[in-house]
Amino acid sequence: MASLNERAAPDLTECDREPIHVPGAIQPHGLLLVADPGTFLVEAGAGSLEQTFGPDWLGKPLSELLDQDVAERLGSRLAGPGGSVRAASVELSGRSYDITLHRTGDRLVAELEPASDDPLLAGEMLSWMDVIAAGFERAPNLHTLCARAATAFQTLTGFDRVMVYRFLDDEAGRVVAEARDPSLDSFMHHHFPAGDIPRQARALYVRNRTRVIPDVQYQPAPIRPAHYQSLDLSDVALRSVSPVHLQYLRNMDVGASASISIVKDGMLWGLIACHHRSAKAMTLDIRLAAAALAGGLARQIRAREEAESYRERLSLRAAEDSLVPAFRPPLTSAVASRHDDLQRMMDSDGVAVIHPDGIDRYGRCPGEDAIARIGTWLAERNTTDAFVTHHLAGQLGPATAFAETASGILALPVPEEQAILLWFRAEQVEEIEWAGNPHKGVEHDPAAVLTPRTSFETWRETVRCRSRRWTLEQTESAHRLRRAFREANEVRERQRLFRELERAVADKDLALAQKDVLMKEVDHRVQNSLQLVSAFLSLQAREAGPGPIADQLIEARSRLSSVALVHRRLYRDDQIEAIDLARYLEELMEDLKGSLGEEWSSQMTVDLTPMLIPTDRAVSIGLIASELVINATKYAYPGRTGPIDIALEQYRNRLRLIVADHGAGVTGTRSGFGSRMMQAVMARISGTLDHADNSPGLRAILTAPIEDKPR
Repeated sequence: MASLNERAAPDLTECDREPIHVPGAIQPHGLLLVADPGTFLVEAGAGSLEQTFGPDWLGKPLSELLDQDVAERLGSRLAGPGGSVRAASVELSGRSYDITLHRTGDRLVAELEPASDDPLLAGEMLSWMDVIAAGFERAPNLHTLCARAATAFQTLTGFDRVMVYRFLDDEAGRVVAEARDPSLDSFMHHHFPAGDIPRQARALYVRNRTRVIPDVQYQPAPIRPAHYQSLDLSDVALRSVSPVHLQYLRNMDVGASASISIVKDGMLWGLIACHHRSAKAMTLDIRLAAAALAGGLARQIRAREEAESYRERLSLRAAEDSLVPAFRPPLTSAVASRHDDLQRMMDSDGVAVIHPDGIDRYGRCPGEDAIARIGTWLAERNTTDAFVTHHLAGQLGPATAFAETASGILALPVPEEQAILLWFRAEQVEEIEWAGNPHKGVEHDPAAVLTPRTSFETWRETVRCRSRRWTLEQTESAHRLRRAFREANEVRERQRLFRELERAVADKDLALAQKDVLMKEVDHRVQNSLQLVSAFLSLQAREAGPGPIADQLIEARSRLSSVALVHRRLYRDDQIEAIDLARYLEELMEDLKGSLGEEWSSQMTVDLTPMLIPTDRAVSIGLIASELVINATKYAYPGRTGPIDIALEQYRNRLRLIVADHGAGVTGTRSGFGSRMMQAVMARISGTLDHADNSPGLRAILTAPIEDKPR
């Protein structure tokens, strides 16, 4: 078919440039009036106007010539394509005309067509169309639907031959249904080249759904005056036809023709092509009925195609549901175990996998060298999208050598495994029947006048190097299969990472358990050592007897208890980074009470707010708390006991430790070892120590951040 497209190029180029929407003339069976849309005065026209309106038609008001209020008609909300409006029929010179008003550019156009002598009754037509529509709905498939449509349109129009003509992917057309007079030759299944219907003609078929040429022998009626011949007549049914198309019809031995567009989802799906051996009109009422019937046909075609697509999707989904559980990495193993299912799923003749270690083939495939050549070519395209073609030789020239097994391929790159999955379809030799030789559409002399084909005798062409076409649903299914494989690959990778993570976590837990045992052993030994030193200090204090030395030993023992208590808590608790300061101070005060004796223990009250604090800061605050309590016992009540209150409060991100007594107030210079120790510890925790009058007595207030300040 490549040679066909190359050789038919002159037809497409010349025909596509022809301005068929600006013919400058109309078909002579009707009349055309051009008026100013502001004044409604007639400025131009075409057809036998003098015989209908008299010699002075030019310059007259349009409403007067048409015998109706044109402005009122233009205000109608029932406007058709392009803003066209039906006006009332009018009797002129003993003949009835159907009138349609159009706005084109900056002008108002009125076209008048001869009305039917026996117009269709609306009720009868609606009843007939309802019966036809019911027949369309009952059609079991697209082939039957088109056959019924051809018969219905022949009944409606009365033409000798009616064909349902469908456009193909390469823009050529094919007759898929036909109703004809038995004496005529059949065009059933014949192909017509794309050049027979140029692109701009197809655009007009979407815009104007019906087109009639009552007599192919007509002589065009030009628009007068001549400077109005550049008027756009796209929406005018009377628009004159290209001389090339008229000669085309005459070459087909056609006397009259009509075309009704089959427009599906805004696109030209095909045409109802009507031919008659002699001249034959199609009045406006028949055209309107035909357009409505074609609209119903288009909806039924869409329903059939969607139903066919839906059935194919269901079938592919069922195949996917069966394949996906087994379609897991590695790809070579998945294909090896399910290659038969993969072939059936895509209706292919063979399956192959190109992977880093080689090529695996199943079913009817080309040789490994040919597959390697395909893989290299696909890699050069540098794309991860699926590649689909039913004509590989048209894109990869050397593929002609192995077209017998690989005329069509569906290639699916699988980047996760640096592989390509390929489905192959074998060559399907096809013999196409053309309505005439499509390669002889035009002479190749650049100076020659463009002429249409002259022969429509059946011409057969053998098409090679092509396979059955892959459907859109199959391509989508291939994409879903790749996505399922990628997800399976990701699951496998996640499982591998999870197993590695589990091993790492187990190793970490073991290391942490060993570290915890070691830490507790160290803490236990430190605790024992501190308790041993504390016992020695107590023994020395008792041996020293009352006096300064014993007091200093007791103070040292209290300070040591602050540190030892933290170690005991670390040994008991799982939390080692932070401890509850209130609980820690409470236990510390209990130890102090024991060392100070029953007389002091009964005088001490504790009111502590729970708060978590870093362990090292707790040790520092414990040392200060012990020192403040010992100072209160030494200086607040000389020679006797008295109340001592210990409180812990939290203000936002700061804490306050208060040790208060009701004794003598401030005494001494506070310059001994204990005071110096507290100053050093407070500097370490960024704290301050203030003394206030307790009326009576003294309140020592430690204020410090709960957390360490960032450095």
